Amino acid sequence: MSTHHESAGVQRRGARPAPDALRWGPTGAAPVTERDADGYADLRSYAAIGDGRTIALVARDGRIDWLPLPAMDAPPVFAALLDAEHGGCIELCPVEPFTVVREYVDHTNVLTTTFSTASGSVRVTDALNTGVAGRLPWSELARRIEGLSGTVAMRAAVRPGTCFGTASPWVQDTVQGAVLRVDGVTMAVRTSGEDRVHTGEQQVEVTYTTTPGSRALLGLVATEREPLFLAGPDQLDAGIDRTVANWQAWGEEFSWEGEFDESVRRSALALKLLIHSPSGSMVAAGTTSLPETRAGGKNWDYRYAWVRDSAYALTALFRFGLREETHGAMSWLLGTIRRHGPEPRVCYTLEGGLTDGVHEPDVPGWRGVGPVQVGNGAADQLQLGVYGDLFSIVALYVEQGNVLDADTGRMLASVADTACDRWQQKDAGMWELHDPQHYTTSKLGCWQALTKAVELCEAGQIPGDPSRWRSEAGRIRRWVEENAWDDDRGAYLWYPGSDGLDCSILLHAISGFDRGERMSSTLDALRRELGAGPHLYRYTGMDAEEGVFLACSYWMVSALQLCGRGAEARALMAELEEGTANDVGMLAEMLDPADGSFLGNLPQALSHLALVNAAITLEEHSP
Repeated sequence: MSTHHESAGVQRRGARPAPDALRWGPTGAAPVTERDADGYADLRSYAAIGDGRTIALVARDGRIDWLPLPAMDAPPVFAALLDAEHGGCIELCPVEPFTVVREYVDHTNVLTTTFSTASGSVRVTDALNTGVAGRLPWSELARRIEGLSGTVAMRAAVRPGTCFGTASPWVQDTVQGAVLRVDGVTMAVRTSGEDRVHTGEQQVEVTYTTTPGSRALLGLVATEREPLFLAGPDQLDAGIDRTVANWQAWGEEFSWEGEFDESVRRSALALKLLIHSPSGSMVAAGTTSLPETRAGGKNWDYRYAWVRDSAYALTALFRFGLREETHGAMSWLLGTIRRHGPEPRVCYTLEGGLTDGVHEPDVPGWRGVGPVQVGNGAADQLQLGVYGDLFSIVALYVEQGNVLDADTGRMLASVADTACDRWQQKDAGMWELHDPQHYTTSKLGCWQALTKAVELCEAGQIPGDPSRWRSEAGRIRRWVEENAWDDDRGAYLWYPGSDGLDCSILLHAISGFDRGERMSSTLDALRRELGAGPHLYRYTGMDAEEGVFLACSYWMVSALQLCGRGAEARALMAELEEGTANDVGMLAEMLDPADGSFLGNLPQALSHLALVNAAITLEEHSP
């Protein structure tokens, strides 16, 4: 799945093959991605690169179809992913028909793509460059082009888009070269080793010819509403090697010696891409509006930071021994909640602000499956599970030997008091539904919060008398046991009075609410009623509306292990290893079990977090 670039002196090894149903060719070489008639690529074709502030999606045919500048939540300057005609893209590929093999440079988020044609082969190395001391103060995309064999004619184009129909890009031909401008973003194309550069009104086109040992560059530097530093082509090329070294230095701080090593490390690297380094927050996914169903209508903007995802992320990051990311995420989260409190919200902007509504720009969406959305309305919902998410983060932070400040302690005591009252209300549930109910797992989120609040208070980390918190936690447990259990089904119900099941109950085998016979029976019911191969639909009825939800598959691994069914857990994890991720280890939100195609936004933090935490659970709870 991942390899080191040859120039760094480390041996290359083959990528893990996909299962037969998803295999791209008998030798592992993938033919060029078939785009549909409108120019859209399959979602499974994308690999991600990033620099700690933004993320680019690179298709197997070498085209970058998604690159917001300067940050992940900015209006996307390159968004052919959602608007093939006007969204903008950065193309780079052979002129002739070609096949493709892709790999990441070992322990990095730097991508190599090897194109093979009838006349020769060429390798492209893609990086969003980082600096000597971390993130660069400007955005810098570098695409190194190396001739391997024969002679290969290459074509490239940099075509800014309309930022979802809000701006018209234009190109200025200056003494320093072509400068592209759109919606306050200033960019410059940097090249070396090219045959020809043609500057049009709204794009820059470049041609190259590679021969064995040749080396060329296509680069882009960008700033927003500030002067543009014109880094030279040689600096961009050298920046690729520096970026490789930076990623590998980060990897040296990463501690993992368990099974499923390759998938765990690749998921950790994907999660690192989704951490917004200026603030410490973690974006839920790198994109907006990729459909959860081909029928349309379930298209959401995931370029925000969810409290829930931060909780699961910290579990993994602490286990890996990463200090800066864990403290950064804690500081961002607690400071953001205090600033906008007193109660935690479901999600925030990456800078720690509040969302400001949702609007739908007039663009078609991926393969015409709209609507495209900017903004997310979930922040205004009541979701009781967020209380448990918050307290699980803080409890884990303290368990790692850290200490809370007084302001945080007082805030948490107040939130625990609020949870004592709020748990009896209906809410939107984990799945952010518009039908408020007494969802079982929402009550358990409050149980988790109050249980952890008692522990923190008794440890001297938060002030107050924990007797009420302990009492209300007991009441919640009794309510769930008496109202949410169905003897006939042998399962915890979605909510009392419902005949449906909900996979989020798996999280409360993980939380420790129940790891006994009732939970074990519930696991069987979920696999029987919501299962599709090794995967699961989120809740009853979703098999008719959307794909399987990948995080649920990995939650099931953890739940099986914690319920004493380790052999089944390990067998399921091994089955998920075969073909759930794409050829470079990326996971989306959902998957169509009929053909393995991706659905939903990607790369999806929750999916990668669930994989990592499943592997950790297998490792730490094995006999």
